[in-house]
Parts: sequence; C-alpha cells; structure tokens
Amino acid sequence: MQLSVAGGFACLARLRAFFSQLLSERSLLLLLLFTASAQAGIWPAQFGPAKLLSAKTVKISDESLWSEYGLQEAEQAQYESDSQKFTATAYRLQDSTAALGAFDWQRPFDAKKSELSQLAVQTGNRTMLAHANYLLVFEGYKPQVAELDTLFQSLPKLDQSPLPALPGYLPAAGLVPNSQRYVVGPAGLAAFDSGIPAGVAAFHLGSEAQIANYRAAGGEMKLAIFNYPTPTIARERLAEMQKLPTAIAKRSGPLVAVILAPPNADDAERLISQVRYQAAISWDQYVPSRRDNIGNLVINAFIMIGVLLAFSTVAGLAFGGFRVLARRVRKEDRDAMTVLNLGNR
Repeated sequence: MQLSVAGGFACLARLRAFFSQLLSERSLLLLLLFTASAQAGIWPAQFGPAKLLSAKTVKISDESLWSEYGLQEAEQAQYESDSQKFTATAYRLQDSTAALGAFDWQRPFDAKKSELSQLAVQTGNRTMLAHANYLLVFEGYKPQVAELDTLFQSLPKLDQSPLPALPGYLPAAGLVPNSQRYVVGPAGLAAFDSGIPAGVAAFHLGSEAQIANYRAAGGEMKLAIFNYPTPTIARERLAEMQKLPTAIAKRSGPLVAVILAPPNADDAERLISQVRYQAAISWDQYVPSRRDNIGNLVINAFIMIGVLLAFSTVAGLAFGGFRVLARRVRKEDRDAMTVLNLGNR
C-alpha cells in the first residue's frame, strides 16, 4: 500500500514537471511572437535599391485633427543606398477618405502635381502621395512607380475603399491651387473655416465637407460644400446656414454650398451657382434578359432545327441533281453490266 501511494506521488510529480515545462515553453513562444509583432512596422527592409537603416514612431502635433482623421500609426524610416540617403514617413489612417483629408491638409501650397498617382504632389526634393488609407512622404528621393507598387503590396492593414465624390463638385474656374481641404468633423472645420459653427454643420448627422479658396475680380473668397445623407437633411441645414451673418448659401440635392462674407456678392452668386448635384445611380441587381426566358429558348431550338432541316434538304437535292446531270453529260448506260471473262483463264 505504501509503495503504491509513493508511486502515485511520483507520477503526480512527473506530470507537474511536464506541464510546468510545457507552460514555460508556450509562454516563451508567445513572448517571441509578441516581440516580433511589436518590431514589425510599416516600412520594409528594402525599398528599391535602398536598405532600411532605422525606423521610429513619429511624434505628431495637432493631435485633435489627426485623431479626427483616424490616425492609427505613424512611422518614419531612414534608407540608404550606394548613391544616397533619404527619409520616408508613413501615416496609416482609418480609410481612404481620411487619407484624402490628411493629404489636402499636409500638401504644401507650392506643390506641383505628380504623375505617380491620382493623389500625388512634389515640391523641391519632397514627394507626397496618398494611397488607400495611407499618406506617404519621401524627403530626398523621388520613388518610381514600380517601387511604389511593390510597397503597396506589403503595407499592413490596407483599406482600399473608394474615394469620396464630393471633391468633384468644386468648380474649376478660379480655384486657388492646393487650397482644398476635406473636413470630416468639428476639428477640421475649426481649422479650415472657423466662421461656420460645428453645430450648424451637424457632423453628427453624417455630413462631410469640401472647402477651397477662389479668386475673383472682387477678391478672394472661401467656398464650403457640405454633403448630407439625404436632401431632407440638407434642406434643414440650409435654413440654419442662411441664418449665419453675411452668408450666401444654396442647396442642390444633398449638397449645401456656403460662402461667408464674400468681398463681392455678385462673384459669390456666380460661384455658388456652379455647384450642381448630379445623382449617379448604380444598379447591382441582376436584370433578366430574353435569354433567361425558357419560352424563347424552346422557340430558338425549333428555329435551329428548321434551319438544319432546310439545309439538309437543299444539300441533298443539290447533290442528287449534280449526280443526275453528271450521268447525262457522260451518257452512261444505267443497265450496263460489268463482265469479268473468268472462263478464258
């Protein structure tokens, strides 16, 4: 009895040691995985001909505005190749709309359009572009399209939602280059058009705004276009916008255009009249065609059978007629008999 009890305790001790070792190994594995994930960043170890030297988190200012655009991570990397060194900074935001807003905000006023992408500019030795939910800035290096394509495939947590249509409603005539600002909340509105109260804009209803400066004969003015979920909400917001002092406002569908304190009322009226909403309807429901009708299928089958019968009849008559004509031309005797003359052998 004593031996069995001692043996049982020995087995328990061995099991305890086994599970302790297993838990320690699992904890070590989890620690390694966590460390690897913590070290994994945005920028790859190789970008084009350059190799990554170092990477660090970017310290940002204007935290309220970055937070409104949904900033999730910001990383700056130092790269070096045989011929040069450069700095690359990446900002990962919540979606492509936020990346558009950050691009408009961070774009220099003297920037020139770049052909690298739809949202890309260049100034001096600095290149900036927005792709999906990322804002990318290169200092001291102009990336190539092939290099960017490779980078886009490795970016973590990529969100490729479509860009908003609201910037397309800005009139082109008189637009001050690089003055566009995309607003998604009160912080952006206070920074880019502080004359319109956030309560009047009503961002809690799902609105967004596109703001830009315009030059006219009477002076420069700022146009803000708000996009609301429905025309009914836009109609209600228009009434509130018109209560603002020196405001000229107009509604077109779910859009409300506002100009505050224009230097010339006639210029403001001409500009705001160019904001026209055009509904774009996309129908994703399958629409049945004649090919989906079983009756049409049966009718087409009978038509095909009739065509084949007619073709066969015509081909048979033509072949038979050709044979008859050939016999008449050669004057062949239809009763002629072939004699082998086997008796003479």
